[in-house]
Amino acid sequence: MPRRRRLEPTPEWVELTTTAADWKAADPALLETMLGQLHLIRAFEERVLDLAADGLVHGPAHSSIGQEGGAVGSIVGLRSTDAVNGSHRGHHQFLAKAITHVSGGRLDLGELVTPEVQEVLQRTLAEILGLAQGYCRGRGGSMHLQWFEAGALGTNAIVGGGAPMATGNAWAQKHAGTTDLTINYFGDGAAQIGSVLESMNLAAAWKLPVCFFIENNLYAVSTRIEEAVADTRLSVRGQGFGIPSWRVDGMDPLAVHLAMQEAAEVMRSGGGPVIVEAEVYRYFHQNGPYPGSAFGYRTKQEEEEWRARDPLERVASELIALGRLTREQVDAVRAQAVAAMDAATGELLEDDPEHQGRRRIRPELWPDPAFVDVGVRGDGSELESLRALEPTDDDREREGLKFVDAVAGVMERRMGEDERIVVLGEDVHRLKGGTNGATKGLSAAYPDRVLGTPISENAFAGLGGGLALDGRFRPVVEFMYPDFMWVAADQVFNQIGKARHMFGGDNPVPLVLRTKVAMGSGYGSQHLMDPAGVFATSPGWRIVAPSTAEDYVGLMNAALALQDPVLVIEHVDLYNEKDTVIAGDLDYAIPPGTAAIRREGSEVTVISYLSMVRHSLEAIEQTGVDAELIDLRWLDRASIDWATIEASVKKTNAVLIVEQGARGTSYGGWLADEIQRRLFDWLDQPVQRVTGSETSPSISRVLERAAIARTEEVVAALETVRANAGGA
Repeated sequence: MPRRRRLEPTPEWVELTTTAADWKAADPALLETMLGQLHLIRAFEERVLDLAADGLVHGPAHSSIGQEGGAVGSIVGLRSTDAVNGSHRGHHQFLAKAITHVSGGRLDLGELVTPEVQEVLQRTLAEILGLAQGYCRGRGGSMHLQWFEAGALGTNAIVGGGAPMATGNAWAQKHAGTTDLTINYFGDGAAQIGSVLESMNLAAAWKLPVCFFIENNLYAVSTRIEEAVADTRLSVRGQGFGIPSWRVDGMDPLAVHLAMQEAAEVMRSGGGPVIVEAEVYRYFHQNGPYPGSAFGYRTKQEEEEWRARDPLERVASELIALGRLTREQVDAVRAQAVAAMDAATGELLEDDPEHQGRRRIRPELWPDPAFVDVGVRGDGSELESLRALEPTDDDREREGLKFVDAVAGVMERRMGEDERIVVLGEDVHRLKGGTNGATKGLSAAYPDRVLGTPISENAFAGLGGGLALDGRFRPVVEFMYPDFMWVAADQVFNQIGKARHMFGGDNPVPLVLRTKVAMGSGYGSQHLMDPAGVFATSPGWRIVAPSTAEDYVGLMNAALALQDPVLVIEHVDLYNEKDTVIAGDLDYAIPPGTAAIRREGSEVTVISYLSMVRHSLEAIEQTGVDAELIDLRWLDRASIDWATIEASVKKTNAVLIVEQGARGTSYGGWLADEIQRRLFDWLDQPVQRVTGSETSPSISRVLERAAIARTEEVVAALETVRANAGGA
């Protein structure tokens, strides 16, 4: 008979409820501030639903009515330098943080709406209506509310998408030497999302001051919690990650506040992350002004029972019982909140001259349509202070080294001069420089800034995004292979790539994402892709793809200075190549818009990048075609050197784009379209392309070779171009 011993969980897990003594002991000013915030948020949300019913809210209106107690209770005691982010249903969290910021955490119920509070209400409503005076200039709308000054990092339309970003913000707070904290709000549906669970693990492993605040409103749209999980006490998640957790009645704002006070003490003292689960109830459907019972998934009786527990009434009745307020005074608070929303609405709407009895948004308040693409990325002016250099024009002495040593060398140089740079990724701190030596020497020189991560791409990519948005650090995130980015696609494309533009165009996102193409190494279909084509069609990203060690130095220096996310693509075929760099100079930059002409010619313009530059040179020599070879270096839409391409095409009247990877995710497909639209009149034949096959490379050496392009495929394409020219 085996012996059995019951294992006890490590972290504390408690359910906290208030007593009459807690209400009596509470600071009356705190309770009155809570009541004021609750009424302001409720009146705001009611107005949003009214406007949505009138067709004036373009897109969804995810009301937080019924859930206000969780946001107000948890935020009212925060500093402005503490941070919050939330989900698509985040108006209440944003407003609670913004009002706490402008009011200093105290509201006077006799004069509830100060000019600062009125401005918060109006600008938030303007944002939800998509207007230029909104916090994100109308781009964020209902689901993307951000105000950095108040510590509101941004609400998020992707379920669970904000957890990694909040974790990154908490890393910045901790390593900047503060005692600030971050709260990430999400619902019961997100408690099962991988990015949330990965973030919990990473935050616990690194003891980061982040609170994972679960607003358990019992329904994910119409699916009840019992249908989704075995244990409906969602704070149980903390037991698996060693995170202390609290479970509270979210309809009781004081209970939430007391739990958050205890949780904040853990975070501010260096104890790491916490979980707070507040059971709340959204009074309306997922979106819009109708209750869930109208759609058949809830009963009216259930809704009535929860409405009887309204957090606004709970706080008001306790204050009345304590003799702090009368019912008439509570009614006056409500009247002030409604009047504030009337005033805000009056500034944004007017009578519709074409439809009697209806209102419209004032036409002059819409954003200028010309603003549509402003802020997708920065203007690059931050590079003006760097020393730009073209290595092919520099005749200084060279020194020999491997390409991969230039990768590690320039990073060590920059880390020595810029203490903000943090390198993170799987195994970057071990194996004498990661799996390929690209981080060689960095962990020894800067042990606190080279972070080996768990295998959790969503978490550490998003953590890097949070660091970048915070601005106190410059993350360099390594993906061991490009294919792994699909695991973290939400963070890479939905979050990091879109953040600057989505939140109004002003917030820098200085992040470098390094990865390597490993075609030909036998790692098969899920390790070898070339990500250039995918990133070139994804907004917000800049892309560099160096083919020489000297280029790598200049391109990485530029990438580390830019205020945009930059994908740096490397190739394993180049890592161990013997190469040269300018002796003693690792400080120059190769700015966007500077391609290199590796060979001049007159018959065809060959355009390539990475290791295929070398294969193209070999093919040109073998065929004798007088080709001009352009090494792109910068691949993204905003950074490509169109001047060099245009001058070459006007000379040769033919184009061959050469890349190694699969046809379906091809970078050349996008580039060929651009060239034919821009330079059609100068082309004597269609743009030709060299790519791999449709399939991903296989493990079999023979099939892998058949799936990718090398010198032989470029030779065949050059012969085709020559034949076409002869036929013309």
